[in-house]
Amino acid sequence: GYSDMAIGLGRIFGFRFCENFDYPYLSKSVTEFWRRWHMSLGSWFRDYVYIPLGGNRVSKSRWVCNILAVWMLTGLWHGAAWNFVLWGLVFAVLLLAEKWIPALGQLPAVVRHGYVLLAVMLSFVLFNAESFAQVGQDFTSLFGFGGLPGVTAATWYYLRSFGLLFLLGILGATPFPKQLGNRLAQTKVGPVLEALLMLALLVVCTGYLVDGSFSP
Repeated sequence: GYSDMAIGLGRIFGFRFCENFDYPYLSKSVTEFWRRWHMSLGSWFRDYVYIPLGGNRVSKSRWVCNILAVWMLTGLWHGAAWNFVLWGLVFAVLLLAEKWIPALGQLPAVVRHGYVLLAVMLSFVLFNAESFAQVGQDFTSLFGFGGLPGVTAATWYYLRSFGLLFLLGILGATPFPKQLGNRLAQTKVGPVLEALLMLALLVVCTGYLVDGSFSP
């Protein structure tokens, strides 16, 4: 979201920035996910860390060390704390596993997609953790072993309140809205519909700001 906001604001002032996220949640492998996610960060570490270390043109053991070093530094880039380092190393292990276990790439597409989503979502537990105890507590709670019910009244409340936004978010994580917009742009009514949509979004966003307890 913030990346798209930066791209939009840049266009207002005459700048054109490259896309930084290319529908990463459609990925069918962790390798593909990191080609689509935070692409500017990945390309920087590739050009200024991975390739100078020798990339993959070295011995297998040295290559493994290169991968581990790059992902440890990727974790540190997000913050100087143990959880970020561990988060980066987890992705390093997953990337190495995909490289060494060809059978993973032969699984049905829906299984590979589910595996990527599960791996990424679980990695966010490490990313946001403040202690090892919290990691253990969060994981046990996620899988129903933390003494908390899986579905509560709060669950239904949030589904009722934000269910539509949740569905719109899922739709927005796919290329469909962009493809539809490109098709409409080629029609006579396309510019008019785009202007009306932008106006409607402005009204909705303004309404949320006015109704919210915090107004920047």
